[in-house]
Amino acid sequence: MAFGALTCMGRHTLTGMLTASGQQFMDWSSAYRLFSKQRVDTSKLFDVARAGVLKELDSHEIIVAHMDDTIIKKTGKHIPGAGWRRDPLGPPFHTNFIWGQRFIQISMALPDRQGCSQSRAIPVDFHHCPTAKKPNKKADEQDRENYKELQKKLKLSKQGSNRISLLRGALDKQGVNNKQLVISVDGSYTNKEVIKTLPVRVTLIGRIRKDTKLYAAPDKQPEVGRKRVYGDRLPTPEQIRQSDQYPWQKVKAWAAGKEHQFDVKIIKNTLWRSAGQNHNLQLVVIRPLGYRLTKSSKILYRDPAYLICTDNHLNIEKLLQAYIWRWEIEVNFREEKSLLGCGQAQVRNPNSAESVPAFISVIYALLNLAAHRSLKKSNELMLPRTKWYQKKEKKRHSTGDLINNMKAQAWSKSLNMNFSSFVNLETKSQSLRNVANPFTSAMLYMRN
Repeated sequence: MAFGALTCMGRHTLTGMLTASGQQFMDWSSAYRLFSKQRVDTSKLFDVARAGVLKELDSHEIIVAHMDDTIIKKTGKHIPGAGWRRDPLGPPFHTNFIWGQRFIQISMALPDRQGCSQSRAIPVDFHHCPTAKKPNKKADEQDRENYKELQKKLKLSKQGSNRISLLRGALDKQGVNNKQLVISVDGSYTNKEVIKTLPVRVTLIGRIRKDTKLYAAPDKQPEVGRKRVYGDRLPTPEQIRQSDQYPWQKVKAWAAGKEHQFDVKIIKNTLWRSAGQNHNLQLVVIRPLGYRLTKSSKILYRDPAYLICTDNHLNIEKLLQAYIWRWEIEVNFREEKSLLGCGQAQVRNPNSAESVPAFISVIYALLNLAAHRSLKKSNELMLPRTKWYQKKEKKRHSTGDLINNMKAQAWSKSLNMNFSSFVNLETKSQSLRNVANPFTSAMLYMRN
C-alpha cells in the first residue's frame, strides 16, 4: 500500500494504491480491513520517523517542531468527522465555508546544518480533530449538557495542547529528556489554553495580535494590600514597532532560499494575562523585508510580525530561525494533498477516515527522511531537472523530484532499462535529433 501510494498516477484512493502495486486482480477486502479494523498503528510508524529525525540531529542542537491544523476537503455528507469549516484560502473580504475534515499535524525540523540554514519539516504526528455534533431540537437538557462538555474537550486549542504533551512524553521515552523542545505555532494556538498547560522542557513561540495588552514585571510591592502580579502597562506591539525608544537589532536567519538580515526589536520580562504570572515572556517585533515582483518594479512590503516566546533567555537567532522554519509545515500540507493525495481515499468507516490520511502523512515523512539520508552521500543518480528550472548550487530537491526519481529507478528495473544511460542522454542531448524516447520521458517525469 505504501509503494502504491508513492507510485499511483491517478487519484490516491485505496483502489488506486492497489492498482499501482499490481493487486487489481486480487481480493481487495483485506486492504480495506487494514484500516477499518485498525490493523495499522500509525503512531508506531510516526515513532520511526521521530527516531530518524533525532538520529540526524546533532547532540547539541535543540529540538524544533511546528504545529498547525489543516482541512481536507470532502464531498460525502456521511463521512465521519466531516463538517462545515471556514475556508482559510477564501478572500479577506468574504468568509467562505467548505465541507471537510480537520487534522492537527506536528512536524519536526531537520536542518541541513547548525545555525543559519534551510530546513525540511518531517511530520511526526497527524491527529483527527472532529467537532462535537450538535443535538437536535428535541434533545433533552442532559444531551445539551453533554454537548457542551464535548465541545470543551474537542476544542482545537485543547487538542493542540494534548498533542504537545504527547510529543514531549514520546521524546522522553526515546532518550532525549535532557533536550529542550521549541515548538512554533500560529495565532490560533497562542492562547491561555495552550500556554498555561505547557509541559516542562517545552518552549512555545507564537504569533500575537498587534494590539495585545502586555505588562511589565512589578518593580516593588505595596506595603498594604495584596501583592502585585502585573506591573505597569506596556505599549502595544504595534506602538513598540513605531516607537524610537526601542532600538532595532540586526539578526541573521535563513528564509526563501538564502540568508537574510532581519530588523527586530526585543523586549524581555513581559507579562501577558492570557499566559499567566508563571510565564515571563520575550516579545519580538519583526520588521518586514522588502521585495520586488520584477527587477524594475518598486519595493513592496508584507505585514510585520509580533512574536512571544515563553523562554525569556532563548537566543534571538535561534528564536527567529525556529519560527521562520514554521513555513515548512505549510509546504507539508500542500505536498501531502497535491502529490500524495492525502484525503482522496473514499472511505466512510470511522477508523478508516482517521487512519488513511495519517498513513499518507507518515509515508510522506519516511520518504523525505530517506532522501535526506541518501542525498548527503551522493546526488549522481538523481533524475535531471527540466531545462526551465533555475540552476542553483545546493538547491534542495523537492518532494516531486524525489517521487519522480523513485519511480524512475523502480520502473527502469522492471522495464530492463539502463537508468544511468537515460540520465546521461537527457543531460547531454543538445539536438532534437538525439532526444530520448518521448514515451520514457512522459512516464518518468510526472507532475512536481
